[in-house]
Amino acid sequence: MDTPTSKKLEIIIPAFRGHSQNFLMVLDGISEQDALKRVEGKTNHIIWMAGNFLDMRYALGSVLGIQEEFEFKDLFFQGKSLNESFAYPSLEQLKDAFHKISPLVYQKLLEASDEELDKAFPMGMNIEFFPETILNFIGMCIGREDYLCGQIGLMRRILGYEGLKYEFDKDLKY
Repeated sequence: MDTPTSKKLEIIIPAFRGHSQNFLMVLDGISEQDALKRVEGKTNHIIWMAGNFLDMRYALGSVLGIQEEFEFKDLFFQGKSLNESFAYPSLEQLKDAFHKISPLVYQKLLEASDEELDKAFPMGMNIEFFPETILNFIGMCIGREDYLCGQIGLMRRILGYEGLKYEFDKDLKY
């Protein structure tokens, strides 16, 4: 495992890499047609969930100083509600964006210093027990990614796909 500059990220690094693996595995084999299906018109579709996952990755990158812009930001920014009248990107387009941003974010996570992580990052939450810092924002993004992978996993099963197989790609270094 790569060693981060900050010990504060020792738990984040394996979670980030695990989420990268989970994201790709949970999308494996999903057809483009099924990726746009909703359950009884009540759920988000897989494309929206995957796009929101990527919005988190790009947000993480932004807070760490990466200037890359998510091509589909207008559709997903800050959990923007699904709108069935929008033309959403394909799973392949989202996977391409994933492979573009993820190694950049991973490298920045490895390089982040304690001082950088402790910087204030106002989120407007105003919760007494939750300091609004870059470190806590990173934690929130990691938590959201975990949630979204679980949601996509549930949709896999509802749509008749096999459950997630944990066949990790040892060559994926982010």
